Amino acid sequence: MNGERCVVAVDGPGGSGKSTVSRRLAARLGARYLDTGAMYRAVTWAVLQAGVDPHDADAVGKVAREAELCITTEPVPATVVINGVDVTGDIRGPEVTGEVSAVSAVPEVRRILVARQKEIIAAAQRIVVEGRDIAAVVAPDADLKVFLTASAAERARRRSREHGADPAAVAAALDRRDLLDSTRRVDPLQPAPDAVVLDTTDLGIEEVVERLLEMLRARGRA
Repeated sequence: MNGERCVVAVDGPGGSGKSTVSRRLAARLGARYLDTGAMYRAVTWAVLQAGVDPHDADAVGKVAREAELCITTEPVPATVVINGVDVTGDIRGPEVTGEVSAVSAVPEVRRILVARQKEIIAAAQRIVVEGRDIAAVVAPDADLKVFLTASAAERARRRSREHGADPAAVAAALDRRDLLDSTRRVDPLQPAPDAVVLDTTDLGIEEVVERLLEMLRARGRA
């Protein structure tokens, strides 16, 4: 891989494969990797620990302003520390998962975290960034913008297999978060106008990674 600057933005709903794909792509590129969703989950964890109502925008914003958040950018699952506590595992629990959409919809939270994400991207020579508003908001000048998707049934199957949960319950939770994220007033989940939409329903992880590498090669970035 050459040493030119390269930013890849990967968006998509839960279960579309964006986290695994993004990590593997970063490893293939010798790039950094940023999981922006983990940042929103960390703030959600802090909100719950503070006993704050996730729907109280003012109180949630205050927690976000005062939080000290650190996240690693190696192409492996991110280590996340907030207010001195390693919450890497805790932020994947059902309590955080159930409230992260509400916290993520708070404009103050998005303002704070997007600014931090932009700082991390600016400091990296090569980075793959994944989330739900990367191509449109966080990195609008990315060299490659991709929106990964998959059928509802496949996304639920992947998540239930990953977490050992009931497929019907997983499907309902995914539907709920999709609705909340796609209808929020600030930075809703949707493909950027110039993003490549890739359906991963019938594709393996390596197949998706190879397709993204082909797109980067066509752009002279890999």
